[in-house]
Amino acid sequence: MPKFSANLSMLFGEYHFLDRFDAAAGAGFKGVEYIGPYDHAPEVVAARLEKNGLTQALFNLPLGDWGKGERGIAILPDRVSEFRQGVATAITYAEALGCGQVNCLAGIAPAGADCATLERVLADNLAFAAEALERAGIRLLVEPINTRDIPGFFLTGSKQALALIDRIGSKNVFLQYDIYHMQVMEGDLARTIEANLDRIAHVQVADNPGRNEPGTGEINYPFLFDHLDRIGYAGWVGAEYRPKAGTEAGLGWMREMT
Repeated sequence: MPKFSANLSMLFGEYHFLDRFDAAAGAGFKGVEYIGPYDHAPEVVAARLEKNGLTQALFNLPLGDWGKGERGIAILPDRVSEFRQGVATAITYAEALGCGQVNCLAGIAPAGADCATLERVLADNLAFAAEALERAGIRLLVEPINTRDIPGFFLTGSKQALALIDRIGSKNVFLQYDIYHMQVMEGDLARTIEANLDRIAHVQVADNPGRNEPGTGEINYPFLFDHLDRIGYAGWVGAEYRPKAGTEAGLGWMREMT
């Protein structure tokens, strides 16, 4: 049976950030993930994890100003110094929270930018992050995202992401495979996951269309959850969806499908 972590930013967004940990534990989750913990001191977040017996499964490297529409800065040539300072910040938080992996959102390509330049900057930044995180015993993940939800996002498919990982040449860069995003962009979910199992460090789920909970759309999640067990996937499965009729009301899928 997969072990599920709750994306606090999406499932419990109506609560104050720190209260989302209590809500996730009350709903039966054993792990949590979210955009980032950086608005609160590391020891404050760590205390809330400990209080609820939760594992910090994942969070993102600092990714710019989310409120202004930024979705990562790793591709931006004029933000390299900021990105690298963010790696150090993420390490401080990951160590305090006992989190063994952090994700990098590449960012939205500026209009008219040269793609080769953006890819070079991204590869250099990821190589830097991978080395720094490896020294701290933390894995670096990189996530492709569909261009319908985030138009202009630079990294859009598993093949592109894996080619980038190969280019970097580090053993400390892994794929974060979001089933919803990859259903939109490429399909062939089960075979892709199995073929790249040793390179996938985290899986996330939502159904399509709508990005609601599993069981509300076209993706055959009972099959995929069984498939993950069958092929020996041992990582977390992040519930990263928009609850269709309230979080608690929609959690039946975890009991029914696993």
